[in-house]
Amino acid sequence: MLLNVHIKNIALIEDANINFTDGLNILTGETGAGKSIIMGALKIGMGGKLPKDMLRDPEKEGFCQLLFFIDDESLVKQLQELGVTPSEDGEIIITRRIVNGRTMNTINDQTVTAAKLKDVSALLVDMHAQHEQQILLKKAEHLNIMDKFAKRPLASLKQKYEDCYKTFEDLRKELEEGQMDEGERKRKLEYIRFEAGEIEGARLVPGEDEELEKQYRKMVNAKDIVEAVSEVYSITGYNRNASAGNEIGRALASLKAIKGLDEEIESIFSELTNIDSLLNDFNVSVSDYMQSMEFDESEFHEVEDRLNTINNLKGKYGRTLDDVLAYLEQLKQNEAKLVQYEEYAEELQQKVKTAKKELDQAAEVLSAERKIQAKELCKRVSEALEDLSFNQIRFDMHFDRLTHPGTSGIDDCYFVVSTNVGEKERPLYEVASGGELSRIMLAIKSCMASEDNIDTLIFDEIDVGISGRAASSVAAKLAVISKAHQVISITHLPQIAAMADSHYRIEKVVKDGKTITQISKLDREESVLEIARLLGGAEITNAAVENARDMKELADKAKIH
Repeated sequence: MLLNVHIKNIALIEDANINFTDGLNILTGETGAGKSIIMGALKIGMGGKLPKDMLRDPEKEGFCQLLFFIDDESLVKQLQELGVTPSEDGEIIITRRIVNGRTMNTINDQTVTAAKLKDVSALLVDMHAQHEQQILLKKAEHLNIMDKFAKRPLASLKQKYEDCYKTFEDLRKELEEGQMDEGERKRKLEYIRFEAGEIEGARLVPGEDEELEKQYRKMVNAKDIVEAVSEVYSITGYNRNASAGNEIGRALASLKAIKGLDEEIESIFSELTNIDSLLNDFNVSVSDYMQSMEFDESEFHEVEDRLNTINNLKGKYGRTLDDVLAYLEQLKQNEAKLVQYEEYAEELQQKVKTAKKELDQAAEVLSAERKIQAKELCKRVSEALEDLSFNQIRFDMHFDRLTHPGTSGIDDCYFVVSTNVGEKERPLYEVASGGELSRIMLAIKSCMASEDNIDTLIFDEIDVGISGRAASSVAAKLAVISKAHQVISITHLPQIAAMADSHYRIEKVVKDGKTITQISKLDREESVLEIARLLGGAEITNAAVENARDMKELADKAKIH
């Protein structure tokens, strides 16, 4: 459940803090008061794109925070699969901060990507955006709606089909790309053998490029290295009067003359002897290193030429030596295919036939289950539509077959409807009016909600194009849905506002010479006055107030039953 929304410095909102409740939360306000801004801010909080110039004050931080309470174990598991765990109190806090045009996203103080934000939000909230019912006019969307409704029974079948489709497409493309005449086959074979011969002729050894790089670097810098190491040898050796080795030798001679006079001097003499021995070993190592630096010009050119050969191959066939060797292996496989092309093509054709057969079988199984699930969806939608003042409506899904299997199967399906007795069913995208679309979408959403296990449903003016009896039926339907789900809805209809468990007013006010949008929760009497405004317009008459009070009381009785 969405407990709280905190918005700062977004559009006309300076600082808004809204506490939502369970049940039916209704937001009302005059046209232009900022209702769309609230929904826009919610979309931003759920990972939506940030429109340009959205910040009220570009110099300040934009802020949108959503606080959810989670008490469903299956939902907790789904969230954990996305790497998100509710707090000990069962809370999820989604925060988006907008600073200098950049957005920072966190979930429970853990930084996340906008993509993850969307994935997590999709488990917590189902938002019906304004005019979203227009998707019902797009035939291609009908299959998506049906698949979403039946995602659990269809999940394994769709995965099986997608796997078969990928296998078939990969094999089909391989066969298509591999088709060639004898002349083309010989040309490809010749080129493959040329490339393979160039690589094999170099007799590459894994890792040798790294070793050669070390040798080359050492040779190129040999002069500087030898000069520095020679100086070190001179300073620490025995060739100079003032060198470390000679100085330590003199010190040892001095100590040797007196070491018998005091036991402690014996210990000091022993330590210095060890130092002399270590220094001597060090000088031997330095001398050996200097000898190893002796090489002639031919060795240098040999290393340089070998490096050039390897780097040339890496430039042609791969970024690393391992890439070049892997490319050689691929060349050999391609060569084998071309040498035995007829056998290869015949074997591949057989694989394509087998894959096509498996694809067709998977498509038939998926289609059969879709038809079963479509009947269930249409049955539920029909029942919901009867609650929404559609009398004797017939709502179904028509299935056609695609000529060739596509990424989603072989089904070309769409909703059909008959809204009047005696009329034959026709495609939904051809016949429904705006008000009918709104009610049909609400019916579909109510059916989807029971399957999605999403606790919070948000409707942005689901009542577009509705009035009279239809408005009352939509209000009743929202009230029914709100018994099992938290519902947050923006509306302009008094019938829906009267059903509110919690009623909020959105209005523009002038503060310190600036226009801002503010949101306030209404008590019962304030709610009655707001309903009266929706009934009567700018001037609220006593008759409108009494009518609003009667609507509120009737709504209370309807919710009890």
